[in-house]
Amino acid sequence: MAAAIRFSLRNLGRTATNPSVGTLIVDDHGIIVGRGVTAVGGRPHAEPQALAEAGERAKGATAYVTLEPCAHHGRTPPCANALVAAGIRRVVGAAADPDPRVAGRGYAILRDAGIDVTEGVLATEASDAMAGYLMRSLNKRPYVTLKLALSADDMIGREGKGQLPITGATARAQVQMMRAASDAIMVGINTALADDPLLTVRLSGLEGRSPIRIVLDKNSRLPLQSNLVRTARDVPVRIAASVDNDRRAKLEAAGVGILAVEEFDGRIAMPELLEDLASQGIANLFIEGGAATARALLTDGLVDRLVLFKGAMKIGRGGIASPIAWDTPLQGFHLTRESRFGDDLCREWRRD
Repeated sequence: MAAAIRFSLRNLGRTATNPSVGTLIVDDHGIIVGRGVTAVGGRPHAEPQALAEAGERAKGATAYVTLEPCAHHGRTPPCANALVAAGIRRVVGAAADPDPRVAGRGYAILRDAGIDVTEGVLATEASDAMAGYLMRSLNKRPYVTLKLALSADDMIGREGKGQLPITGATARAQVQMMRAASDAIMVGINTALADDPLLTVRLSGLEGRSPIRIVLDKNSRLPLQSNLVRTARDVPVRIAASVDNDRRAKLEAAGVGILAVEEFDGRIAMPELLEDLASQGIANLFIEGGAATARALLTDGLVDRLVLFKGAMKIGRGGIASPIAWDTPLQGFHLTRESRFGDDLCREWRRD
């Protein structure tokens, strides 16, 4: 099952409204004879791909699936029925599927056909791998990861200086990997103005994995000559705007999409925005800046995963204080991982 979960990560962030599921077909000798992962775009599912690779060797074999096989009919038969038809003898499942069209029905189809079913194997690990899908299914919003890079004195930048290289190349490459596994990446307009970022994935071989780029820009201030606007026809850009003005029309003409939003207490209503993003198929949302955006999401209780990188440099006077200190426990979260990337440290927290 651990191998099936690792295999499922191959298409994380590329399967649209469906989760990236992994399936392994294993024969009686413990040999993997078929592998499948949800295809880019969400179809076909993992199970039929693994069965196709296994062919006749699927008969009497065991299928390891990271999510309960689907039970609803579309243009193609349910994956549960495909496993039955292939002669699978045993199915080992990890996470349960909250989709009401499945929710136990997939396993019921298997058991009714006489297949031995074991549920809940490494369910927590599988659920972590498809947290976006589960959050979107259950709570109608994306799973939100907030990333912050902190200096040695708990600053995230310097006023008026734009982007600072707080961490080294190894840590920055890890952030690129996190982008590649996301459906969308979001920053506030102040970060967009100060840093003029691209927010794309620039690791060799992963350039095509860049997520949708979203800017919280209620007054449509994003410059037409910015990197984001100039590349909007190559990698999608959306601005979350509440004001309809001439600049907004010019941004649309340049290929930028508009997310119409509501305001609450003078700022964008984040719960409603996240609900709209989920309705558009965005399940994993990666937040990369800045301090105001981070505080707003934390205040509204919308951060599910917090990733803090710690660099060795000190910023000192004029620094922008991080909304979270490195050594201060965050209420309602638990520490799940500590890592080192080159000379930089990393801590990962998840909501309880």
